[in-house]
Amino acid sequence: MLIGDVVKLKMTTSPNIEFSQFKEAFNMGMTMTQKILAAHAGLDSVEAGQLIEAKLDVVMANDITGPMALPIIRQMSDHVFDKDKVVFVPDHFTPNKDIKSAENSKAIREYAKEQGLTWYFEQGKSGVEHAILPEAGVVVAGECIIGADSHTCTYGALGAFSTGMGTTDVATGMATGEIWFKVPSAIKFVLTGKPGKYVSGKDIIIHIIGKIGVDGALYKSMEFTGDGIANLSMDDRFTMANMAIEAGAKNGIFPVDEKAEAYMKEHSKKPYTIYEADEDAQYDEVITIDLSEVRPTVAFPHLPGNAKTIDEVEAMEPIKIDQVVIGSCTNGRMEDMRKAAAILKGHTVHPDVRVMVIPATQKIYKECIKEGLLDIFVDAGCAVNTPSCGPCMGGHMGVMAAGEKCVSTTNRNFVGRMGHVDSLIYLASPEVAAASAIAGYIANPEKVGEAK
Repeated sequence: MLIGDVVKLKMTTSPNIEFSQFKEAFNMGMTMTQKILAAHAGLDSVEAGQLIEAKLDVVMANDITGPMALPIIRQMSDHVFDKDKVVFVPDHFTPNKDIKSAENSKAIREYAKEQGLTWYFEQGKSGVEHAILPEAGVVVAGECIIGADSHTCTYGALGAFSTGMGTTDVATGMATGEIWFKVPSAIKFVLTGKPGKYVSGKDIIIHIIGKIGVDGALYKSMEFTGDGIANLSMDDRFTMANMAIEAGAKNGIFPVDEKAEAYMKEHSKKPYTIYEADEDAQYDEVITIDLSEVRPTVAFPHLPGNAKTIDEVEAMEPIKIDQVVIGSCTNGRMEDMRKAAAILKGHTVHPDVRVMVIPATQKIYKECIKEGLLDIFVDAGCAVNTPSCGPCMGGHMGVMAAGEKCVSTTNRNFVGRMGHVDSLIYLASPEVAAASAIAGYIANPEKVGEAK
């Protein structure tokens, strides 16, 4: 049900209606997100805009946000609320690039040991936070999760409510196990059809952000439904939930189907809870996306919503590039590695282009070795780097100079995001990134090897 329907209901309601009937008429259903929040607040129901205090299942911080949280936590408590539910992942500047980053990592490492935390993921033994938490089984369906990183919304792919919050909020969550939320309203995205061969979750989410804008879902829940979801892999869903924040959303969330359950049973021993939206749940808007009509799509500088299809790109003068990054919490998973390798196999990276491939976790790195993907990457002329956020936010391993252009599978292309303020970032799928690495310009993966 849309919110506008409530107004119609008011207009058609008899003035003599019994109060119980009136209450029943206006007791609207809840979205998936609202049901999870209600359960964690100990309430029968919640509605958009309501302020609630909810119990937390997982609270996470990294090597940038974690050190800032520690003094706040210590002011509130001499211990975390639950050593099994507080997580630290040093991943942004690891391996440490300088003394400051080394000191930051040391601070959370020592605190994790002091508190006896179950989940502390050190560099060399883990990977990028939003890839390692699902892989290690830390997060599952039905949980309420916050993290001091905006892309914490990734875990919505598993049917959890997960969102990024500020350092003070996360510190409070680590100390008390509870946090205040304003219950978000929602946009319902009905996905139909089957995506084409070279269309993945990255293309779909850039297409959606291009459609609604970078503030199109501001403080709303992006709830994905429809029979098209069955045609999306878990890696596709992680990518899409990951970038919900790029539309301004509070969170992105998928229903828990057989694929999601199989993933959780493979990776986690934790019990999980499946929540489903009510049939009469209220949505600010319902948007239908036919996946068969989505084309490989690129987000041009300087916004993730500046979307152009590969067909539009091909109609332009070739956009020559200097760098390609394949990896990150958005597209560093096993499926991403396979797709990039399939295109790069038997080809050589363009002589004017530098390529970094960054598997998101050590497990993925090892699987790349096992499947021979690292041989493909190295033979093609790529540098294969250790799991890290690294170049995504201009941290290290790929910082750009003035005037340089990069095709990246990361999630943000703001001014100065990957280095100099005069550098340019084009967000794309692993397939487009790999094709562009070969061509030396932004290229169509459907036409790898063709001369321009």
